[in-house]
Amino acid sequence: MTTRRSALKLGGAAVAAAVAVPALGSTAIAQPHGFDPKPGSDGVGDPLFPTLGNGGYQVVHYDLTFDFTPVTYDFTAVVRINARATQDLSAFNLDADGHTIDSVTVAGRPATWALAPGKSGQEFTVTPARPLHDGQAFTTEIRYRGNGKSPRLGLTGWKFGTDGGFASAAQSSRADTFLPCNDTPSDKATWTFHITAPQGYVAAANGELLHRTPRADGSTVWHFALRERMATELIGIAVVKGTYLYGTSHRGLPLRHIVPQGQEDKYGPIVARTADHLAWLEAKFGRYPFSVYGVHIYDGYTDALENQTLSLFSTNWFKLNANGQPGYETTMVHELVHQWFGDSVTPNDWQQAWLNEGPAVYYAGLYGEERGWSVFEDKMKATYEKLDAVRAADGPPGLPKALGGTNIYDGGALVLYALSLRIGQRKFDKVMREWVKRFKDSTYTSEAFIRHTVDVTRDSSLDPFLRDWLFGAVNPPMPGHPDWKASA
Repeated sequence: MTTRRSALKLGGAAVAAAVAVPALGSTAIAQPHGFDPKPGSDGVGDPLFPTLGNGGYQVVHYDLTFDFTPVTYDFTAVVRINARATQDLSAFNLDADGHTIDSVTVAGRPATWALAPGKSGQEFTVTPARPLHDGQAFTTEIRYRGNGKSPRLGLTGWKFGTDGGFASAAQSSRADTFLPCNDTPSDKATWTFHITAPQGYVAAANGELLHRTPRADGSTVWHFALRERMATELIGIAVVKGTYLYGTSHRGLPLRHIVPQGQEDKYGPIVARTADHLAWLEAKFGRYPFSVYGVHIYDGYTDALENQTLSLFSTNWFKLNANGQPGYETTMVHELVHQWFGDSVTPNDWQQAWLNEGPAVYYAGLYGEERGWSVFEDKMKATYEKLDAVRAADGPPGLPKALGGTNIYDGGALVLYALSLRIGQRKFDKVMREWVKRFKDSTYTSEAFIRHTVDVTRDSSLDPFLRDWLFGAVNPPMPGHPDWKASA
């Protein structure tokens, strides 16, 4: 085999030098279990993102070293991927978009690599010097570089602020714009990060800050560890002009927040509300599933996102509503709910996302109602009236045609609301609490939730009830509200 040493640009630019991929032996390029491979195909067969992710192996751990230069947006990086083969492999794929690859090793030996264009980004094929065997543990090290503002073939996860820095918003298919990875929610792993920030900037990442290492040029390497497994789409790295604010929850969980430099007085009281939000949700779901939490407020982002252990918010989010109330707290609760529903318990594929967003909308609505900011039943009635049209256009909550629609957000909450009315609040609370306990640190499907609900309630009639709500073309009758009708 000829080792490929020339730089390869992933993500729209031409290959620097063409090198033939060696012929395969008796083993095969990795394909996912249950996936019918076709020539040139890739991905794990996600219904909404068919080319996302790769099969044939499971990632155990990512170790990412990332050296970023603000203002110019250049970076150099190394990712070490510890994985285990789930079949015999002579080659395997990673997702990568927008990087220049300098070297690749597998099991400490130089490997060859090649670019295989995919519909949602780039498939990066690695051929080890020696084939991998089913069950074999192996480490892949990739040295690469790039620029945060370089063009990508797919959507980018890079978000840039006025400070010349960046924050990552990788959901749902953009983690590969930061590192070569297996970019599917079905393959969760633990993580360590080593993020370099120059003087005047701070680095952020998922998990706990272990220590900082100063360098001779005045920059600092920030070392983080996330000991609980995480899907790639929840990566939360950043280099910004920010200030860390610290606290603890009511039961002693470490809290760390990042707010813009010079605006500590403005945002300090806002992030301090997190302790009460945690207490409110822990009373419903049980213990928070990770070892740290916090909020990152950044002017380079325009929305809110549940990056695992470090939710990302726009600076524009935190405004009082028309009645002078801090209604933004419902969004803070929404993203915090996701730490249980979506981050700890993760969809096996993106068509299951209603059970990420439905609980987040449901409990945020309850929180707002308890504080007198809204009436949750009114929201659910309004959703019911329009959901038939949404089902027809965008698919029902359990079978969405795309992400981001009313069907998986308010529609997902409506499914839970109907279930709570059908079985009563006490049983509903038990279903939800036991769900996040039973499936902690794992992935789920809608079918698993249906079986779980039947198991907890010992009521087999809930199987067809939930199927009608999740997969039906029209709304079933709302329990307790026979007068609710779909809009004409």
